[in-house]
Amino acid sequence: MKVHERFLGYVKYDTQSVPDVDKIPSSEKQKDLGRVLVEEMKTMGIKDAFMDENGYVYGTLSKNTDKCVPVIGFIAHMDTSPDMPGNDIKARIVHNYDGKDIVLNEEKNIVMKTEMFEDLPDYAGNDLIVTDGTTLLGADDKAGIAEIMSMVEFFNNNPDVEHGDIKIGFTPDEEVGSGADLFNVKKFGADFAYTVDGGKLGELEYENFNAANAKIEINGVNIHPGSAKDKMLNSIFIAIEFQNMLPVRETPGNTEGYEGFYHLSDIHGDVEKTKLDYIIRDHDLEKFNAKKERIEKIAFYLNDKYGAGTVSVEMTDSYYNMKEKILPHMHIIETAKKAMENVDIKPIIVPIRGGTDGARLSYMGLPCPNICTGGHNFHGRYEYIPVQSMEKVVELLIEIVKLNVK
Repeated sequence: MKVHERFLGYVKYDTQSVPDVDKIPSSEKQKDLGRVLVEEMKTMGIKDAFMDENGYVYGTLSKNTDKCVPVIGFIAHMDTSPDMPGNDIKARIVHNYDGKDIVLNEEKNIVMKTEMFEDLPDYAGNDLIVTDGTTLLGADDKAGIAEIMSMVEFFNNNPDVEHGDIKIGFTPDEEVGSGADLFNVKKFGADFAYTVDGGKLGELEYENFNAANAKIEINGVNIHPGSAKDKMLNSIFIAIEFQNMLPVRETPGNTEGYEGFYHLSDIHGDVEKTKLDYIIRDHDLEKFNAKKERIEKIAFYLNDKYGAGTVSVEMTDSYYNMKEKILPHMHIIETAKKAMENVDIKPIIVPIRGGTDGARLSYMGLPCPNICTGGHNFHGRYEYIPVQSMEKVVELLIEIVKLNVK
């Protein structure tokens, strides 16, 4: 089966995860794809393929060599982002793309424009998989799953090509920050691994944000507006004041590269109570901690101004920059770079402006940098992935395995 055919089969499954749910998986429907993957692996001769009670899928393509070679893992996540609908995905292939704007949905006037997505014209002549503009596509990270499974299929169909033990892991709930929580690193048994969860072809990432979530609750006093003078305390106004005390340029829309940010992802409330949800990101640990401290200082200031208990902060760290854990194992990165060069992919080493399961796993004892899937514009209606990029990623994964046998 071709990698894009496999991918188009996977995106038919709605695997959207759900934030703020105290269980794994956050949605049982993720297991529907998990069961399909287990059965598919078994047809490839992976006898130990199974899914545990929490929706984690594991399997081993057993080695066919007597050489002493490392055990490599490849990991991708099954869930899709809650930022955009992930059900009833109407994927189609734009064959021999002409390099111009793509009309995703004529009826709804949804157009993917080259002036907004500057990488698009680079794929002229390629075959692009897109949606109808009403859902995301799910290449994050079903493309990674399809590429890993196609790599496994290659080795299964070519037993004369030497390889060591290859560990396969598919996780739930990466998009809501819980993907690595119950991953069994010891049972997985890899010496190191790669998450296949990146974007543009060639991306190789071993630096990511330090990340925290901050939930702010503001308590006001509601009085009838006709008699509110010197009595009403409008929590909405205080919420606006809180936001305006954060650096105006340190937002996702104003930052790039190694620049961190505060992102107000949700706000809702009334006079009596308002809640704000922030994510806090920075690659530099010192700057990251300073950002968290600023949140606390603003809350302290507003409590001093309006009274104790007006503002409460619940802040939790999500993951840390994997660079610290990868640097002692840079051979993993060098192998991936060499593999890219061998299959005519230009390595693009960039920091992740986000996180992956690999960041958490690296701190759990499994060095795990991130490599590309070939996709673009994840989490939104303009998501797309070139078929030719997916095929190249499969070549890359095969080459990584080969290099570790030589």
